[in-house]
Amino acid sequence: MRKMMILAASMAVVSTLVTGCASSLTGDSYSRDDARQVQTVRLGTIVALRPVKIEGTKTAIGSVAGGAVGGIAGSSVGGGKGSAVAAVIGAVAGGLLGSAAEEGMTRTQGVEITIREDDGSLRAYVQAVEPNQIFRVDQRVRIMSVNGASRVAPL
Repeated sequence: MRKMMILAASMAVVSTLVTGCASSLTGDSYSRDDARQVQTVRLGTIVALRPVKIEGTKTAIGSVAGGAVGGIAGSSVGGGKGSAVAAVIGAVAGGLLGSAAEEGMTRTQGVEITIREDDGSLRAYVQAVEPNQIFRVDQRVRIMSVNGASRVAPL
């Protein structure tokens, strides 16, 4: 019973850690370092749009947390040397599953926006899809760039 409670608590911690590490890639999100920084603003017209998937994060958190949960679960199987072997197998399997879960939980839908900028240059930008924001071809937009990151917003 005690091991089941530990397993349940570990799963809750894994879920919190994985979702807490997801950073927003939408056009209206700024890092703390970007706040209050001067931005370069360019204007342009959308010439093409394409849906894309933005891969999720791949940190050690998912692997470590999954390994811990798997090791705890595996150690409850059998006794003696069998329990130790099951714990190792559980930890390895849990690590793999935890890593895959982290990537899957933080994966997001994105949009590739190709823009003919007013200076004549053609550039593509990728950002996460924002709720209630729809881009369309021939729409005028502004491109804000700061610290090497750019975002597109309607004009």
